[in-house]
Amino acid sequence: MQVTVEKLSPVLLELKVEVPADRVRSEVDKAYTALARTAHIKGFRPGKAPRHVLAHLFSGRVHSDVAQRLVDSTLNKALSDHNVQPLSQPSIAPAELVPTETFAYKARFEVRPEIEKVTWEGLEAKRPAIVANDDMIDAEVQRLRREHSTVQAPDPVRPAEKGDLATVTFRLEVGGATMGPENQEIETEIGSGEVMKEIEDALVGLNEGDHKDVEIEFSERHQNADLRGKKGVFHLTLKEDKVRVFPEVDEEFAKDCDAESVAALRDKLRAKIEKELVEKASDTVAEQLVIELCKQNPIPVPPSMVEQQAQLTERELIQTARRQGQKVEPNNELRARVRADAEMKVRAGLLMAEIAKEKTLILTDDDIEKGYQELAEQTGKNVNKVKAEYRDPKKQEMLRGMILEDKILDVIESAAKIQDA
Repeated sequence: MQVTVEKLSPVLLELKVEVPADRVRSEVDKAYTALARTAHIKGFRPGKAPRHVLAHLFSGRVHSDVAQRLVDSTLNKALSDHNVQPLSQPSIAPAELVPTETFAYKARFEVRPEIEKVTWEGLEAKRPAIVANDDMIDAEVQRLRREHSTVQAPDPVRPAEKGDLATVTFRLEVGGATMGPENQEIETEIGSGEVMKEIEDALVGLNEGDHKDVEIEFSERHQNADLRGKKGVFHLTLKEDKVRVFPEVDEEFAKDCDAESVAALRDKLRAKIEKELVEKASDTVAEQLVIELCKQNPIPVPPSMVEQQAQLTERELIQTARRQGQKVEPNNELRARVRADAEMKVRAGLLMAEIAKEKTLILTDDDIEKGYQELAEQTGKNVNKVKAEYRDPKKQEMLRGMILEDKILDVIESAAKIQDA
């Protein structure tokens, strides 16, 4: 067997494999011998049909089967002998098989690019500020007040205002026909953006029991295909109007928030915010370093890896949107952004793998244990429960990849030029 390797591009190889004529002849003979035992041909007893008759009737099928067997039996050996690791399924272009001649075929597939050297030292990044100011703390206090708020009817009674909690019944009419149930009911905070702005504006100034009609023109990209580009009328009734009553920021409120005093609560919130800012700053620096790494090393990337990553990212976006009650319609703009992001992730992955090889980075048991502890802290779960969740081999592989990536980023960051904001 003779094998010729040709590099068509930095990420595309082609093997030309030639199988000697004597092996071709032997395989063809075996095929006809096996066929003779099973073929049923009029005028001949089983196993007695002459070779030339079999060839006349079945040569096309025999030659095709033998060609496939020769490819299957020689390709893996050719790859192994030349130390080639394909990233994609080979595209096979066989020549016509002639029983008395050499059989040749070409196998084309993607491979990882050869990376001679990775430029990773001295990359530049800016670290965001990690100081919690009073405005941030005030916003957290307000969030806690909202969590501990109660709901009641306005006193004295008044029309609905922005910020009120409204229970609304409605009927949607499109083209003179009712869409959906007659009396649908929703609860919304006026001004929160939970419902269409036209509806929120219409609710302001209504008293309980008041009715109002609102004309709506639906966009061409509305998530409901039956409403796209159409005009409709919402027949609204304000069923109930409530207001939030926020607690005073005093010692009792602080204790409800697991703090000894208001001052202690603010200190607790400051520490929490600063911890979040540190984590966010670390993520921001890592993102900048990855971008810079890719800019400094514009290596070609295998299209199949990019496509696989793009499909994964698109699925994650759609699943996340569904969990949030939203609907994402894939479009050309979204796919272009996803593909650009996927290309950068694949390039970064290839480069970071080379850095790991250069620095001989390996995962230790301590690294894995630290990864479990961090996951437990992030999710608020018991560490043993986290370990149980990651017994699945695929999840275990994903976790190991994340931990190794963090180790590589630590190496890059230790040699980077980082400016603090």
